[in-house]
Amino acid sequence: MATTEPAGARVQAGGPIAPDGALAPVRGADFRPPRWLGNPHLQSVLASSGLRRRLSARRCALVERDTRELVLDCGDGVRLQGFLTRQRVRAQARGLVVLLHGWEGSARSTYVLGTGARLLEEGCDVFRLNFRDHGDTHHLNRGLFHSCRIDEVVGAVRALRRDFADGPLAVCGFSLGGNFTLRVALHAPDAVAYALAVCPVVSPQSGLYGLESGPSFYAHYFLRKWRDSLRRKQALFPDVDWFSPAEFAGDLRALTRALVLRHTDFGSLENYLDGYSIAGARLRGLAVPATILTAADDPLIPVADFHALELPPQVELDIAARGGHCGFLEGPSLRSFTEDYIAQRMRAQLDAARR
Repeated sequence: MATTEPAGARVQAGGPIAPDGALAPVRGADFRPPRWLGNPHLQSVLASSGLRRRLSARRCALVERDTRELVLDCGDGVRLQGFLTRQRVRAQARGLVVLLHGWEGSARSTYVLGTGARLLEEGCDVFRLNFRDHGDTHHLNRGLFHSCRIDEVVGAVRALRRDFADGPLAVCGFSLGGNFTLRVALHAPDAVAYALAVCPVVSPQSGLYGLESGPSFYAHYFLRKWRDSLRRKQALFPDVDWFSPAEFAGDLRALTRALVLRHTDFGSLENYLDGYSIAGARLRGLAVPATILTAADDPLIPVADFHALELPPQVELDIAARGGHCGFLEGPSLRSFTEDYIAQRMRAQLDAARR
């Protein structure tokens, strides 16, 4: 198990972060936002804000230039959409990085595009995957998205590794996408050379409680976006009895329970939440190098969940003192510290995997 150090320290279980002998990349402890940007709620809200999208529009547009839309066969008739952008700065790409957005985000979320732009600068090819029923993909599959659908994401990553990766493949995800990232690496070590998760959901039970017990705007934000997504699904498949009016009008916990009981075989909300947990010892079998970056002041994912993880030697746990939930915004430009953090680690790990 990784040793526990004070909040803001870098906690590492095992091996070197720069296997090529280069200077060690930046650490979570290096993130020091200006005082006016230090509040974790401000960090979290601005990270997905329209203001940040406007400020980063030019860089984000570079990722979508010359991009190629792909619809992947993920097995069992499941299709997932994503966007492939090839780098232009090297004769040969360092590798392919698959980016996974958070719940009710998409392949066009600002934090995904910003990270993609930085990775292209670093000489990595980038694939931005949409989970089922995210982005403009509600029509591709009849069944609803839920967080235990790991097999189809593993299928997408294996298809990318087989057909589109010119070299090693890495996965990087944010929030729920970070949770998926670590589970993909756990299930598909044959396809994934490195995994990096930013503020991943560790214990879904505590994550749901964090949404319910925190400032109400978090739950309202996700519930509004989820209901909008479900309405799109209902319109596309009107023959399905999706939810009763009372269920649809329920709070986050009630609507999640209705999803589980109506549209899955888990039998209870508790079984479902446990189904995508990575808490405790569940990552002990992770066989590939990985990094987990989080913030001690994350208002949605308790830092105690990270300190309780039991990790193998090649997994780095890096806890910054500040950053909010997937924020790490550095100043008035609202550019995220995570962009350089991710790019530096991807460069080191992909170069080492290629050798």
